[in-house]
Amino acid sequence: MTGKTSGSRSNGNTAGGRVVEYVLKMIEAGRLRPGDRLPPERDLADQVGVSRASLRSGIRSLQAMGVMHARQGSGTYIVAGPPRLGEGPLRFLAALHGFTHDQIFEARSVLEVGATYLAAANSTPEQMAAMAAEVAGMFASIDNPKEYLLHDVQFHRAVAAASQNPVLATLVDTLAQLVWETRRETVVQSTNLKESAEMHRRIYRAIRARDVERARREMAEHLEKARKAQASESGSSPTRRRRREGGAR
Repeated sequence: MTGKTSGSRSNGNTAGGRVVEYVLKMIEAGRLRPGDRLPPERDLADQVGVSRASLRSGIRSLQAMGVMHARQGSGTYIVAGPPRLGEGPLRFLAALHGFTHDQIFEARSVLEVGATYLAAANSTPEQMAAMAAEVAGMFASIDNPKEYLLHDVQFHRAVAAASQNPVLATLVDTLAQLVWETRRETVVQSTNLKESAEMHRRIYRAIRARDVERARREMAEHLEKARKAQASESGSSPTRRRRREGGAR
């Protein structure tokens, strides 16, 4: 069985790689769906034709990709929401490619302004309630910057999910993790959290009113102000950061 599995693909595939390939084929075929639990470890190892140690290696790779997650004492599940890159891979990518403050915000602007437009048109009452809860959490945690940041990040994820476009939701969710990673140490220096909370409330109200153009404008204005405020938190202007991070280019 192992020979057949490896022979059908590149001979260079590792046993762990075959696990990844097998699970992804099950997902593509509709045999595994968001929220489903994987078969027991022994059964799945037999199905793939690998050892249990190799199975665990493949599962760890899938967890790092954001395809699945483990629940202690329960099993391993396909993620029910947008897939995410793990914290480790994101940090390595940011360091490897030298993502700058301005580049992150350029990407956010391209993705999130459009997602907000779609959220105003498509969001469900439940999704609006999720946004409202995060806004309330922001106002309640103005004196606790790190807790505030969690609500901030969750709000942006909720807006993207409300776009009803899973591709956008996935990309915004990945960026939201990067924002958390790059800002969780500097947010304590923020002096404008009340203003930030007010801007998020305006975005939410525009979405609730189904005013797509106002929602888009509010998000664009918020992101531009956030870009400037966060550059200040880090102790340098965007221009100086770009020069410092980009060297002599």
